[in-house]
Amino acid sequence: MALIPGSGKNSEEKKAAEDEVILREIDDAVREDQYREFATRYGRPLLGVVLAGILAFGGYLFWDARQEAALEAQSERLVAALDQAGAGNLESADSSAAALAAESEGGTKAAALLMRAGIAMDQGRTADAVKLYAEVASSSDAPPALRDLASIREMSASFDTRKPDEVIARLEPLAVPGNAWFGSAGELVAMAYLEKGETARAGTLFGEIARAEDVPETLRTRARQMAGLLGVDAIEDPDSFIEDQRLPGANAAEAR
Repeated sequence: MALIPGSGKNSEEKKAAEDEVILREIDDAVREDQYREFATRYGRPLLGVVLAGILAFGGYLFWDARQEAALEAQSERLVAALDQAGAGNLESADSSAAALAAESEGGTKAAALLMRAGIAMDQGRTADAVKLYAEVASSSDAPPALRDLASIREMSASFDTRKPDEVIARLEPLAVPGNAWFGSAGELVAMAYLEKGETARAGTLFGEIARAEDVPETLRTRARQMAGLLGVDAIEDPDSFIEDQRLPGANAAEAR
């Protein structure tokens, strides 16, 4: 029987196609076995890791909600203590602030301690106030702004018992123009310079405070007076200053 031309080629192509199908089936079977083996060997550990991650995330959300609720409750307690102090109930306010400080940390604790120190100052218990201010000033958990404030209050409350160099060392880093506490810290540092007899440095610093527009006006006025007494001209624009100092009544009279 004669062979049909090209039939051999078709047979080879058919065989190649069949082989490819068989190889694909074998490959799929091998992959399936590999997946099954992987699932058998690592499935449970991986599932455990996934579940642990889900539980950890859920735990974090729960913890975060608890923390937020706790902070809100602490804020309400601090406001309540402030209200008590504002109403003149200093003993009750001090007790509330003491309890809050003992049960909290960070900014809330620092604020409660500062409140207790303020109450102690109002009651004439300066030594107790200084200790409370010092506790906040040395606390690594307190916000930097509250630590700086506590340092200023501590030095102010105990200025008469401190050596000038100690006051300068503690507050000089804050007594620079642009710092939020420049006015308060600078005034104490300038007074410490006076105690040391360094009148030129004191006058210069008083002059800088007087010219600082971001310092409270009452403090600038004191600094301007001290600078003048020390021979430092702290008025940049005399005409404008004189105009600002004129009595409202005089301006009204001129207007008429």
